[in-house]
Amino acid sequence: MNTLLLDSDDVDEFARLSEVIDAVERAFGAFERGDTQMPAKSYIDLPQYNGDFRSMPAYLETDEWDAAGLKWVNVHPDNPEDHDLPTVLGTMIYSDPETAFPLAIMDGTTLTMKRTGAAAAVATDYLAVDDASSLGIVGAGVQSYMQLEAISEVRPIEEVVVSDPDEERVERFVDSYGDRFDVRAGSISEAGHCDILSTVTPVEEPIVGLEDVGERTHVNAIGADAAGKHELSDDLLQAARIVIDDHEQCTHSGEINVPYGEGVLTDADIHGEIGELVVGAKDGRTADTGLTVFDSTGLAIQDVAAARVVYETARENDAGYDFGMIETGQ
Repeated sequence: MNTLLLDSDDVDEFARLSEVIDAVERAFGAFERGDTQMPAKSYIDLPQYNGDFRSMPAYLETDEWDAAGLKWVNVHPDNPEDHDLPTVLGTMIYSDPETAFPLAIMDGTTLTMKRTGAAAAVATDYLAVDDASSLGIVGAGVQSYMQLEAISEVRPIEEVVVSDPDEERVERFVDSYGDRFDVRAGSISEAGHCDILSTVTPVEEPIVGLEDVGERTHVNAIGADAAGKHELSDDLLQAARIVIDDHEQCTHSGEINVPYGEGVLTDADIHGEIGELVVGAKDGRTADTGLTVFDSTGLAIQDVAAARVVYETARENDAGYDFGMIETGQ
């Protein structure tokens, strides 16, 4: 029995978004039903290298399959300039829950990008207006591309407005999608008045105010992944129906972490977790729902669910590199 090694190209090819979105939706549902084990994300802080490591293990069981794995990931902001490496590097170990055999070791960076986009797509499907056709994006980094790709799987996106102070980034984004969408550069307010808005920036001072969004806009708040980060203004959050992925993570390091810590927001201001919408315990968008916000911090169950899609599809296509990491038959 061999372990499958899958590089970033393999993960990009086999993490097919429609399947990953379905798997992530199932993972959210399993989380709500209590059919997961997901210890809190653990950190190793390395200030001497201006970075950290994060360990994210999880197991989940759905009505059709179960899966287990561990993502080992970092954030080292100096990497691009000092070492010609990405800021975030991830490695995913995907294991057989029955035997613990390592079925695959795969690139976790591309996997993270895909499952993050997929989570936004799941939330968008439950919270955006049914006929949403315009998408605004604040922040034109790598995740902005995945937001468009994933969200266009669940809504018929035609118009895209991207806002970023880096004009070269915006130009690259527009050039990448000009043949598929009506895409243009615009202000934060222009992006925010689309049917759907995704914010994917690392800011610690809010840049999107209540006046910058439409009355029925759905916002995917993706950028906040550490304590102190905060993209959306307090009055916007107070006016919105807020859905989160996980209470502990979101109140510690998600979009709501700052106002929650200051007492501006309380549990009474949180409509529910996305898993509650998936299983039908809470409503998503209803006829009288106005502004909505999804606070996405990223859960290890999403990585495991996405890794299963990659592994199964790669095996079906005889892809990747098989190697004998562990002797069997002992």
